[in-house]
Amino acid sequence: MSDAAAFSKQVRPCARCELPPPANLTTGDLHCWFPADYVAGKVRAALRQFGISGRPSVGDGTVFHVDPSPSEAIAEALGDALSTVELDDARALFCLPDVAPTPSDIARLEPLSRVVIRARSGWLLAAMRERRLTSHFQPIVHADRPDQIYGYEALLRGVNPDGSFISPGALFETARGAGLLFQLDLAARRSAIANAHAHQLKHALFVNFAPTAIYDPKACLRSTVAAIDDARIERSQVVFEIVETERTHDPKHLRRILDYYRDAGCRIALDDVGSGYSSLNLIHLLRPDVVKLDMELVRDVDRDPYKARIAANLLDIANALGIDALAEGIETEGELERVQQHGAKYVQGFLIARPAPIPLSAIPQRSPVGVAA
Repeated sequence: MSDAAAFSKQVRPCARCELPPPANLTTGDLHCWFPADYVAGKVRAALRQFGISGRPSVGDGTVFHVDPSPSEAIAEALGDALSTVELDDARALFCLPDVAPTPSDIARLEPLSRVVIRARSGWLLAAMRERRLTSHFQPIVHADRPDQIYGYEALLRGVNPDGSFISPGALFETARGAGLLFQLDLAARRSAIANAHAHQLKHALFVNFAPTAIYDPKACLRSTVAAIDDARIERSQVVFEIVETERTHDPKHLRRILDYYRDAGCRIALDDVGSGYSSLNLIHLLRPDVVKLDMELVRDVDRDPYKARIAANLLDIANALGIDALAEGIETEGELERVQQHGAKYVQGFLIARPAPIPLSAIPQRSPVGVAA
């Protein structure tokens, strides 16, 4: 086990962020409640081919005993038998064999579609349980001195048993569908801190987080702050970065999360500014310490007058409000020069350096690069 993995084991998550039991759709009783009798009939027919029959459960439910079987094959059969709407409307609860559901189990009820997706996502559960998650680090540099490192963004990667890497897109897309976003987001934060500790990083550490994966700040985030302290990383060194695609629709909830991090002494960055309609309102609402200009806005900013004007205005706003502005996705000298001219404080992108499993201690000489792979 790596030093980073051993360190991360010391951090205990909240109950909501714990991984589901290993026996998920492999050995035990799957209790189901269906929106209509014909849906129940479809499920019985799909499971009959695996020698699985149903019996009455509490209420008007049906319970299916699932012996050790290829869970992915069972999931495929259920997915083929039911429509998306039928899978979403059916409710399911997985229990240990011959253990009847109790009133306390109601909170664990979930759409049958989620159980099916999770069964198809065994590789993700295995990666989290076996701690096959790591972080790559991309340098963030001073705009006026691109050879001087300001910090690093920690970017999640999964690791297959053969050592190859799994992209963060594949990890998070699967986690959303399987209802594992809480668990994966916590694992990503833990990985970033544990690997920063292992590499003894002394610069700013940018850690992505998904507000939609945080149920209650005090319960869900205490292990993250404890991990920072255990790693002997200065709290002010850590910048928690809100990604546009994962922003919650509840501004009060988002503000509670950010207040928790701020009260703990950490800083806040607003990512993908300029990519959506809500960016300016969020700047006003959240008062971030750092704003990151969206890479699609930065792309060709030196050749597109519309992008140039928008980027310049956003940089002017940030500078006028005392917010540090970071332009990400820099790939050409022209893009770098344009954001330098308009007051970006920090820059990040392939022109400077690509993400790497071992953080760069110095910035290599730049050369033109192509579009990101």
